[in-house]
Amino acid sequence: MKYNRILLKLSGEALMGDRQYGIDPKRLAEYAAEIKQIHEKGVEIAIVIGGGNIFRGVSGASNGMDRVQGDYMGMLATVINGMALQGALEDAGMQTRLQTALKIEAIAEPYIKRRAVRHLEKGRIVIFGAGTGNPYFTTDTAAVLRGVEVHADVILKGTRVDGIYTADPEKDPTATKYDTLTFNDVLAKGLNVMDTTAFTLSQENELPIIVFDMNKPGNLVKVCEGELVGTTVNV
Repeated sequence: MKYNRILLKLSGEALMGDRQYGIDPKRLAEYAAEIKQIHEKGVEIAIVIGGGNIFRGVSGASNGMDRVQGDYMGMLATVINGMALQGALEDAGMQTRLQTALKIEAIAEPYIKRRAVRHLEKGRIVIFGAGTGNPYFTTDTAAVLRGVEVHADVILKGTRVDGIYTADPEKDPTATKYDTLTFNDVLAKGLNVMDTTAFTLSQENELPIIVFDMNKPGNLVKVCEGELVGTTVNV
């Protein structure tokens, strides 16, 4: 395998499957099966998942809710998703640990960097919930931050699109896909890979990002083996 330790970033919306909101157990099981394939090949796996299928702090703020309060509600949504994914992974026979940036000891460990690394070294899948624990920061930023902290080799951003395009391929049929980009290319072309804070943190720490289609069976294994099935952003 090309990568020994990965940070997999999943959106909360991805867990909806064909539903309008919430969590689709079928989609969870599909993701667990994909993750199990690379786990059995010895890849150390950390995961950060969003909460947009349940609640978004930004959306709440746009409707008059206090932004800080909304962001904390969004963090709790990521914990719910983390618990759901944890259950699916354990049902598939994998050992997991859920760590949260907010203390919720009844259901998860508090995030401790050294403990997280030790879990990874022992072959446990570590799910990081509650983002960074701070309002105004996205789960993209949390993913890069945790990836840097646990010394991941790469950030794998699993989406429903198979890479980065010149425009939104779901809206513009003439959009063309990039196979590889540098961080400077992304900035110069104004491409939307992650939010600015997350992207800058990744660039400063020379942590590559691969955007790929998580919903296509076998893609996660191919990415970890080094196949070019998405778009790679590197120095």
